[in-house]
Amino acid sequence: MKTKELSCALEKMTPESVGQAAEMLKTLAHPMRLRIVDVLNTAGELPVCEITEYLGIAQAATSQHLNQMRRVGLLKAERRGKAVWYSMADARPIALLNCICNCCDRNG
Repeated sequence: MKTKELSCALEKMTPESVGQAAEMLKTLAHPMRLRIVDVLNTAGELPVCEITEYLGIAQAATSQHLNQMRRVGLLKAERRGKAVWYSMADARPIALLNCICNCCDRNG
């Protein structure tokens, strides 16, 4: 088959959308960030202290992960008193996490 005859999925996306998808995937390519998606998908929203407890890492490290995810539009942050609560701003990482979990279930 000649490459000019191929109809690839990314061809339907704008270059800007492809760039945004790549940025999202780069951000999610970390075990702790995937765990953040998992816990926020389950809980809906959580304060930083509870996310830190779930991850079992330092609060500063948790905040860095959360800020990176917020900067690329994956998370929403809301200040409530002294606490900052996080929730998913984009459902695509949840679909990606479900796909990853389903692949692992089938393959081992």
